[in-house]
Amino acid sequence: MITSTVDVTQELAAFLRTRRERLDPHDFGLPSRRQSRRTPGLRREEVAELAGVSTDYIVRLEQARGLRPSAEVVEALARALRLAPDERAYLFDLAQQRPRGTEKLATTAAPSLARLVADLSPLPAMLMNHRYDILAWNGEMARLLLDFDTLPPSQRNAMWLCLMHPETREFYVDRERVVREGIAHLRAAWAAHPEDQALTDLIAEFTAGDEEFARLWAERDVKVNGRGRKVIRHPDVGVIAVHFETLTPLQDPDQLLVIYRAADDESQSALHRLCAR
Repeated sequence: MITSTVDVTQELAAFLRTRRERLDPHDFGLPSRRQSRRTPGLRREEVAELAGVSTDYIVRLEQARGLRPSAEVVEALARALRLAPDERAYLFDLAQQRPRGTEKLATTAAPSLARLVADLSPLPAMLMNHRYDILAWNGEMARLLLDFDTLPPSQRNAMWLCLMHPETREFYVDRERVVREGIAHLRAAWAAHPEDQALTDLIAEFTAGDEEFARLWAERDVKVNGRGRKVIRHPDVGVIAVHFETLTPLQDPDQLLVIYRAADDESQSALHRLCAR
């Protein structure tokens, strides 16, 4: 349950434990010694040796005993645990060793970006912030997903719609993958913005109100998903497959421009019919 802003010490401990337990000793040329390994993954002393720190240091980190590792130690841990780039960035955020900007968190669309979203027609486009609040959209995106004008501002959130809105819960053909990827992105945003109480409250709402979210959140997957493919089950024109691209403006790094493109001829035809309605 998430009730306050990020407790980085506890989350750092839990993240290190889960990543250590996911590692296979065979990948490191270590003997499995199955009967003596009571838990999966590497032992703490093995991670300590790989990272060049003491076993006691790893123990204290995993027990959340108030340590704040240096950037050098964080880098060594990331290499030892074979973290993916997004996981590495997450670890640096938790250790408060990644430089942070001083920009104000975005709650409204920058006017120039709102105009850009409109100008991107006929491509469906929308502008979001780091917590998936939908700040601006064009008509094509509203026809494809939902008429956001009909929603109160508190519900104009892509994750909230996917989890809670009755019309969009079954919108995506591969719903679990979409939710899983969204949660992995949200977890990265949560660590990068530990002061954002609104984001923490949103995660608490999802955790309490949706069993699927609670289960996937507990897995601590981290991935910033900037592009990919989604297949939408639209009630009016049938199945539409789209590629999406997420762009970050240099002057407004907390705002995310999301653009959809049809993934095949059939989907392009369906989009044309939808936008001509």
